[in-house]
Amino acid sequence: MAQLKRILGIDPGSRKTGFGIIESGRFHPNYVSSGVIRVEKLTGAQRLKTIFESVCQIIDQYQPHVMAIEKVFVYKNPSSAIKLGQARGVILCAAAIKEIPIMEYTPTQIKSTIVGQGHATKDQVQFMVQNLLKLTESPQEDAADALAGALCHDRYLTLGIDPEKISKGTKF
Repeated sequence: MAQLKRILGIDPGSRKTGFGIIESGRFHPNYVSSGVIRVEKLTGAQRLKTIFESVCQIIDQYQPHVMAIEKVFVYKNPSSAIKLGQARGVILCAAAIKEIPIMEYTPTQIKSTIVGQGHATKDQVQFMVQNLLKLTESPQEDAADALAGALCHDRYLTLGIDPEKISKGTKF
């Protein structure tokens, strides 16, 4: 039997950061945990500190082998892009400090892998995550996006595909 690997999926956000943990290595991935780090009521550096500390705590509690995080996409609003970049920065820093390898996937890669089309809706992602992980109810949308990232990485591992090659447009 293949060794079980824990994958921590992260859907970064400056107000809500979703996380999801699955175990890979069996025929079907298994759900471990998920949730949302909510920092809407905090401001500036306190948001970043809370995201950082929360991600460190999640890593300590669940001991993932790898982090799958959504890559930044272009925003129309530069201020939002900067805030998202800051949130991603503290998340990546937490993983680096905890020595967790980081795999980055675009939203299109994740949606294509999980739903079958790169422009899937949030509802479609939630539905597929619920079904793939055999959950009794649909996860909150930020947690579902994080679980989708973890499932995407699991799928790449299962197929033996290097995600770096996919993101560069290599054809198989």
